[in-house]
Amino acid sequence: MSQESATPPAAPEGDDYLERRALRRGSAGWVLLTGLGVAYVVSGDYSGWNFGLAEGGFGGLAIAMVLMGAMYACMVFALAELSSILPTAGGGYGFARRALGPWGGFLTGTAILIEYVLAPAAIVIFIGDYVESLGLFGLESGWPVYLVCFAIFLGIHLWGVGEALRFSFVVTGIAVAALIVFGLAALPDFSFASLDDIPVDASAAGSSSWLPFGLLGIWAAFPFGMWFFLGVEGVPLAAEETRDPARTLPKAIRWSMGILVVLAVVTFFAAAGARGSAAIQEAGNPLVEALQPGGEATTLSRIVNYAGLAGLVASFFSLIYAGSRQLFALSRAGYLPRFLSLTSRRKAPYLGLLVPGTIGFVLAAWSGNGARMLNIAVFGATISYALMSLSHIVLRRREPELPRPYRTPGGVLTSSVALVLACAALVATFLVDVTAAVIALVVYIVAIGYFGLYSRKRLVAKAPEEEFAALAAAEAELSRD
Repeated sequence: MSQESATPPAAPEGDDYLERRALRRGSAGWVLLTGLGVAYVVSGDYSGWNFGLAEGGFGGLAIAMVLMGAMYACMVFALAELSSILPTAGGGYGFARRALGPWGGFLTGTAILIEYVLAPAAIVIFIGDYVESLGLFGLESGWPVYLVCFAIFLGIHLWGVGEALRFSFVVTGIAVAALIVFGLAALPDFSFASLDDIPVDASAAGSSSWLPFGLLGIWAAFPFGMWFFLGVEGVPLAAEETRDPARTLPKAIRWSMGILVVLAVVTFFAAAGARGSAAIQEAGNPLVEALQPGGEATTLSRIVNYAGLAGLVASFFSLIYAGSRQLFALSRAGYLPRFLSLTSRRKAPYLGLLVPGTIGFVLAAWSGNGARMLNIAVFGATISYALMSLSHIVLRRREPELPRPYRTPGGVLTSSVALVLACAALVATFLVDVTAAVIALVVYIVAIGYFGLYSRKRLVAKAPEEEFAALAAAEAELSRD
């Protein structure tokens, strides 16, 4: 069967369809996009990763961090190539649509959407906890704080993408600077003996002081090793709002990943070495804990604490952006209800911002369980990573002559490594939180049912991702003739 015949018929649409669904082009260069890539992730340096110490110990989490870092590095190199080929707001969904057809595009886009809707809901809970712990205005963590956060930051996004990215860049800069200060401040107290001070579980296979929970602990720590990098793959979602995306996106993706690797190493070793792995494995703010071993707050620990709030705000803000652009792209192409992709006079997808924002607020206010929602987000992320890596392999094999302004170092070997590690990380989510994985799976199945029974035959031919696919099918037919 040809690709053309495998593509479902598209529903008709008016001549002004795309005009009412246009983003503001040329709003960002590679510097702002690099800041966006770091902003997606930086909150993970301040909290969350340390819970992996309770799963794998220092050695287990260190190995997990290296393996997950390798997965992300391989994947972002593949995404850099794909984004230079298909610079559209669909990001990973658009890549999979070209390589794997409508089903592959929908499965990938839905997995990404799960990640980007659930992650802000989790992070806003962490923001509430920070606000309460810092005693800001006497506020306690709860729905009023969550509502204010969503209202303020959705408002900035509705104002315009340029303003939003510049705000994110400034807040991210503060958070990154504080991580560097933290690393320098923790250096005098660093001790190698503190790294492996978690008691050993002698019954675990392969256990030692470095692997107190054995070899299986390495695998269980995978999701926490991801927290140092989770979200960086969202940079291509800004493609349609970028100047010269074929050149800008690959550069921004590579720089983002390089910065995140440095921050991960500094944060991980400094926190565990200064205070001890056992002391920070269950801390809600491990960096602050590492700077006040006696329990007494210092000026420096307070600075890092406030910077942690800035890091959470940066990630919360940027993930709202990513979720809105993924929803926009899926809606514009007809995979989700089309009205969700309408844009305002300032070219902001207002329903694409308000609908997931409302869902995120309701989930946060209802559950109050940030860790579980973040684990659901990780489940969606790992599925999308596997499918995006597979898309790179398929396009390299099936369309080797496709113009590629940027080519992935190592080619399909690089994306194959990412694919294998993503599948391993997906299985690891069941080792950490079975309930979260099952919830994500149920949501995924419901979405698949919606696409299979309804929207699959209502796709929009004028959407960029569908036009790319139609052009590829036509070229394939001509080559056969």
